[in-house]
Amino acid sequence: MASSSSRQKSREDYRRAMELEEARKAGLAPAALDEDGKEINPHIPQFMTTAPWYMQSDGPTLKHQRNWKKEVEDAEEAKEAAKGKDQWYQRGKKTFQATKYRKGACANCGAMTHKTKDCLERPRAKGAKWTNKNIAADEHIAEVRLGYDGKRDRWNGYDARDFAKVQQRYEKIESAKQEEAKKRELEEKFKDEGGGEGDGEGEFLLKDEEEAGFNKVEKRVRTTAGGATGSVRNLRIREDTAKYLLNLDVNSAHYDPKSRSMRADPNPDLPDSEKNFRGDAHLLREGEVQAWNRLVLHQGQLSGAGQGHHMQALPSQAEALYKEFKAKKEKVAAKSKTNVVDLYGNAAREDKIDQRLLVGQMERYVEYNRRGQVVKGEENRVASRYEEGVMVNNHTSVWGSWWHDGVWGYACCRQTMRNSYCTGQAERDEGNHGEAAGTAAREVAVGAGGDGRKMLKPRGAGEASASAGAAGYQGKQQTWGEHQEVALDEEKLKVALAKEGERVKARAERDERKRGYNSLRGEGEGNDMTPEEMEAYRMKKMRADDPMLKFKDLGDDDDDVLR
Repeated sequence: MASSSSRQKSREDYRRAMELEEARKAGLAPAALDEDGKEINPHIPQFMTTAPWYMQSDGPTLKHQRNWKKEVEDAEEAKEAAKGKDQWYQRGKKTFQATKYRKGACANCGAMTHKTKDCLERPRAKGAKWTNKNIAADEHIAEVRLGYDGKRDRWNGYDARDFAKVQQRYEKIESAKQEEAKKRELEEKFKDEGGGEGDGEGEFLLKDEEEAGFNKVEKRVRTTAGGATGSVRNLRIREDTAKYLLNLDVNSAHYDPKSRSMRADPNPDLPDSEKNFRGDAHLLREGEVQAWNRLVLHQGQLSGAGQGHHMQALPSQAEALYKEFKAKKEKVAAKSKTNVVDLYGNAAREDKIDQRLLVGQMERYVEYNRRGQVVKGEENRVASRYEEGVMVNNHTSVWGSWWHDGVWGYACCRQTMRNSYCTGQAERDEGNHGEAAGTAAREVAVGAGGDGRKMLKPRGAGEASASAGAAGYQGKQQTWGEHQEVALDEEKLKVALAKEGERVKARAERDERKRGYNSLRGEGEGNDMTPEEMEAYRMKKMRADDPMLKFKDLGDDDDDVLR
């Protein structure tokens, strides 16, 4: 270990000291000794073994780490010397009996070992200081030094031999009781004419009145250990099986031999009809115990909220509050049940269930993850973006319930405008399909605003649709493929395929954010697509489910596509 010497070490001395320290830590060299000749642990850090400068120590020592108080050292030495000896206060021992009062003694009894305020005798009318009579003897003052555990030992100073006197006393009482009972039994036998001779050595038997006292609970106050404790005489009758013999499994219910209690059920697997004992704690789960526990819990919750009352101070008020709480709780539960039944119905009631609820039921199972994606099952997709079964603008049918000449409308009045009001059955019977209402609306708009904005005319209605005739709609139906057999011109189809190819390439290179306002409008007459253009679009369209998609080249010749 390092030295606390103030002289300067050379490099060689420092190296030797470090080698010696390493050897001591490895166990190759003996440990260093302090001033008292005790070994110093080589693993103790240097800052702990090095003594301060004012200790004037020349070598490693741990003296500065110990307690320097001489009184503590003397107490430890006295404690070590007193090991194995019984040292305690000699209660009631007297040392010296004086015949006259001494100066400085107790003014009440005349003893020198205590003051007047600490005297334990009854205060005299005239103390020994003035009467100089009945001088009390001096007590024996014993100085017992105890440690931390000794001061807190409840059995410190107890002599186990004193308990033998208690045992002898109770044995004498018990033997006297047995002799008296035996004598009384013999007298009853001799008085009885038909009684036989007794052997004179009969066992002391208990009567039924005495057996009834075994389950009696007695209170024992101010015991030897101090405080108030309860002693339960829970002795069993000899004909009954002991609790600890009901189940011999070591992992079964715990049996406390001191109180003779087994709180848990020793045989929880057996039915109640075959059990004679279900544990001492089963009484806490039956009768009015649970109601009392709920009352205490309710008062505790109210006390936590600052609204409760003390159970012992106001028991009637606490019970009244609990009854009021239960009534309110039942009322709220009944209201909640009624609301649920009104909302979802009751399957147990006798009246017939609404068929709309039965039709709306399904067994589809869909499972989602945290991000809202479908993990299992199939999600129910809405077929329409419009709300179903909603009647607007005084219509009696929904939008899209009628179809005529390529446009949708209302079946009630056959109006083809989405936001138009219903004109009733009269407009429908005339067969103009809402044209009169549309014309009147346009005239009102023009008359009111002069050169104001005109109402948009629906496609397929008015003079434009009449002049177009049936040929326009027939071409539109052919264009969108409603007829299976369509006559296509090969030359026009080749031109349409070339235009479609250029359009697809331009679309791949063009930024959609910079397209023109009318870029989506067609290039034919009336801005309508021809059947050849529609066929070219279908032929050039790329589909993800096409198995030959990887082998398809957009740069192929249109003649190859036609072949």
